[in-house]
Amino acid sequence: MARGNRLAVLTAGLAFGTLSVALARGEPDYSFGGTSAFGGAAELIAGYALLAVGLVAWARRGEGRLGMILLAASFAWFVLDWNNPGDGSAFIFTVGLVLYVAAPPIVAHAMLGYPGGRVRAWPSRLGLAVGYAGAVLLLGLLPALVFDPAAEGCTECPPNLLLVNGDHGAYEGFNRVGVHAGLAWVLLLILLAVGGLVRSTPARRRLAAPVVVGGVAYLSLVAADFAHSLDRGLLSNDSVDRRLWLGEAAALCALALAVAWSWLRGRRTRSALAGLVVELSESPPPGGLRDGLAATLRDASLQLAYPLGDGRLVDGRGRPAQLEGEITPIVRGNEEVALLAHRRGLLDDPALAKEVAGAARLALENERLQAQARAQLEDLRASRARVVESGDAERRRLERDLHDGAQQRLVGLSLGLRLARSRLGPAPDAANLARIEEAETELRSALAELRELAHGIFPAVLADEGLAAALEALSEEAPTPIELTTVPEERFEPRVEAAAYFLVSEAASHRSAGALRVKAARLGDHLVVEVEGNRAPEQITEPEDRIGALDGSLTVVHAPGGRVTIRAEIPCES
Repeated sequence: MARGNRLAVLTAGLAFGTLSVALARGEPDYSFGGTSAFGGAAELIAGYALLAVGLVAWARRGEGRLGMILLAASFAWFVLDWNNPGDGSAFIFTVGLVLYVAAPPIVAHAMLGYPGGRVRAWPSRLGLAVGYAGAVLLLGLLPALVFDPAAEGCTECPPNLLLVNGDHGAYEGFNRVGVHAGLAWVLLLILLAVGGLVRSTPARRRLAAPVVVGGVAYLSLVAADFAHSLDRGLLSNDSVDRRLWLGEAAALCALALAVAWSWLRGRRTRSALAGLVVELSESPPPGGLRDGLAATLRDASLQLAYPLGDGRLVDGRGRPAQLEGEITPIVRGNEEVALLAHRRGLLDDPALAKEVAGAARLALENERLQAQARAQLEDLRASRARVVESGDAERRRLERDLHDGAQQRLVGLSLGLRLARSRLGPAPDAANLARIEEAETELRSALAELRELAHGIFPAVLADEGLAAALEALSEEAPTPIELTTVPEERFEPRVEAAAYFLVSEAASHRSAGALRVKAARLGDHLVVEVEGNRAPEQITEPEDRIGALDGSLTVVHAPGGRVTIRAEIPCES
């Protein structure tokens, strides 16, 4: 149905142009094209250029209103020659009397409403209303109501179907006022167009500037024609008018080309985005879409974030994102799939925003899913880190409770036994003395086991003096010989020190590992710990959890000769 309507409008437009040129050629002295074939060609080229871009815009999503305005401008341009006395048709002649100046406000409407066709600023709406009233009412309808062709001496003119009462004075008055007012409203529309362009954002200015330049050039020539007609009080077609009219035809062609150029530029942007998507589909790095869009749209500050179900925003790497600047949502269907933060006005062109959403749809969806997965992984890692941290806190609490509670009570009991033995006198009963000595031996053994248990839960020396001192103490107490080759003396974050310590402690708790050689060193922003032994523990779950919670890595390397090296790379703050 839509295609059929466009075909009908195309046919009507072509017929309109042909009819207009035929009417002008019938009485060339009264036409703006004159007797030359060049004039008729200029009229057709300008009108058909507007017709072509109008039909294409009508078919494009979001530009239908602009297309209809451009189509109206095409028809109004052809109507200029319809008030030719040689028309031979009263209807055509009357239409020409009313609408012969309708093209300028319609072209201004297309210029001020570009690219969507809707004029939102109230000064521009008011200026257009004045322009339409001045062109159609003051210069068209009102003079037609009092224009009697026969009384005015136009014996060749067809009858005026709108004639109410012939009045030569009123006819001249309407025309004179209309010409003066015409110059005023044309200049007003030019000022509104230029002012709107200056106040617009850089992106919209780049988009609209070619169209505004073409429209302003056309209106400037129209204003020159009005100024040329001030003395005689009406619009005519002398040699100056005809030259100005040819300039207007050229300006309308430039305006049509500017509209077409914007589509070509949009297609180039879409091609660049499509190339970006193809590039990213081969080996998309995390956050690569943001970098590609920033380069394509020429905005280094551009940010790309994806909303999660809980309301958080994450970037392409799954990290929390906080957007700054102007934000444009990218919507698929009714779902907001991403948010673009960019410099002000970058995506004021609705077509460009649609191109970004359309061409990068697949890459956006892939990176969005990856970002969500990374965010979930980060949540899991953070949860695991909280569990480990909570466990360490509980270990430290138990160690303090054992040290400050049970151990202190056992020490007090030991002192009490010593005091009791001192009170037995110089010749104590042998049986009682033996019982006290046995109790003291058991008590010393319990204290040693309790100290060992507290140290195994969480060594106080690790929190107080750091990794180097804790590993040195472990090497003296562990059941497996430990050789410390290099251990940094600097302090690290408690979680980092705990992860490194418990890795060595876990390996040392297995006698089958044999003598261990431990080496630790800081490499860049990682603490690298290597534990070499005869055999790796069957399970190293706790060290894996600790190191994984810090986004580190743990690998087991089997070297020739049967030696095994457990290597941990633990991120550490500088």
